[in-house]
Amino acid sequence: MADFTNALYNMRLLDELSRKDTFVHRLHPLTKIVTTLVYLIIVVSYSRYDIIALFPLALYPVVIFMLAELPIKQVLLRLLIIEPLIIGIGILNPLFDSQVIMFGDLAISRGWVTFASILLKSLFTVTAALILISTTGMNKLAAGLRMLKVPRLFVMQLLLTYRYITVLIEEVARTVRAYKLRAPGQKGIQRNVWGPLVGQLLIRTLDRAERIYQAMCVRGFTGEYHTGEDPKFKAKDFYFLAGWICFFLVARIYNLPLLMGSLFN
Repeated sequence: MADFTNALYNMRLLDELSRKDTFVHRLHPLTKIVTTLVYLIIVVSYSRYDIIALFPLALYPVVIFMLAELPIKQVLLRLLIIEPLIIGIGILNPLFDSQVIMFGDLAISRGWVTFASILLKSLFTVTAALILISTTGMNKLAAGLRMLKVPRLFVMQLLLTYRYITVLIEEVARTVRAYKLRAPGQKGIQRNVWGPLVGQLLIRTLDRAERIYQAMCVRGFTGEYHTGEDPKFKAKDFYFLAGWICFFLVARIYNLPLLMGSLFN
């Protein structure tokens, strides 16, 4: 049961963080979405061998963490969920790309360089996405996507999936609790009851989904999701957006670490 409790806590943590009242949280959702999109495009546009040139882009998540007063450890721990997948994708690179390149006086395989590049890009992009959710919240994020003319169906699927993952976890926890009460002293769930349990979970999920949809229709749901908020685009949004886009472009056009290094040589 502790696993389900932790899963619920992890899912709700980002929602709770999005209710803070800081400078970043008060920005228009569209500002943060566009800034994040530009950041993601810039990060993935680097060559797989340009590791050093990527480092200045670490400034964005660091500054936002500070301005938004986000708990760095709790947010970054979520990266561990996808790191095995990222490592699985990149770990074979050293085997297929063994050509040696020089980093100053250091000779290193290009495969290890591309592996490090994949890790670094995944770190930056996933952190940027977590920051966006932690400072905006899913409701405002959905509203911002609709302002960008993202298809309504896609936004609704995204919003409802995120929202009702917690409901599904609660149903699973309730089903497992009921099983353990009926089978005290038994370790785990026996293999021969997995089928009936999954069937019960499916029936309960369908029943709950139907009740939720009926409740939404009673409240006037017509296919469009309204958050009830209409934030205005202010001067601070313009300065935030323009400032970060200028920095991203400068970091992309010029190799800032090499430029700074040349100043001291």
